[in-house]
Amino acid sequence: MTDLQCAARVFVARHGEADYETELLTGHGGSLTDLGREQSRLLGQSMTGERIARVWTSPLSRAVQTAEIAATVLGCGVTVREGLREFGVGVHVGLPVEPDPFRSTFDRWLEGDLSARIEGAESGTEVVARMSGVLEEIADLNRGEAVLVISHGGAICTSLPALAVNLHPRLPVGRSFPNTGVVAMEADDAGGWRAISWAGEDVPDTTRDH
Repeated sequence: MTDLQCAARVFVARHGEADYETELLTGHGGSLTDLGREQSRLLGQSMTGERIARVWTSPLSRAVQTAEIAATVLGCGVTVREGLREFGVGVHVGLPVEPDPFRSTFDRWLEGDLSARIEGAESGTEVVARMSGVLEEIADLNRGEAVLVISHGGAICTSLPALAVNLHPRLPVGRSFPNTGVVAMEADDAGGWRAISWAGEDVPDTTRDH
């Protein structure tokens, strides 16, 4: 990804609004609501000027449905990758959603402590690694093209600030990241990533201190 003229432009979006089969925590499922389907259609429409070559998606149903609706609008194909899924719920499967059992771990990730782990599931480092692996694959296979990627709020807010040289890990704190919100990314001249916008907000063209 070192040749910027051939670099892919990657638009990473959260899936549309979904209903779930259970009110208890699960690592699977979720089907788009009527609003979620409309959000997905509008997402596709918003991307028509970008000449999207392909839509890549998490394998979770709410993401696949979002991808398929957007891809129909865009007239392109869909590719599924396991690495784009939401972070796992681990030992919390079957427990109530509230109080949020992930809050303390997720807060540590947003503070930059990616070593923190959800019990029975992933560390932040592992979430970032698998997301990064898919984004690298996408960039290599779609040089000079624009691509839409459908993932999940937790995975996006954990991984993209860790990967983009001009985003701070705490950027998501206090900011809503809505269904079908989009982060626009491009390769930087060091072979990494630079964010152009975050959920409709322009991102300053600066490099964070490491």
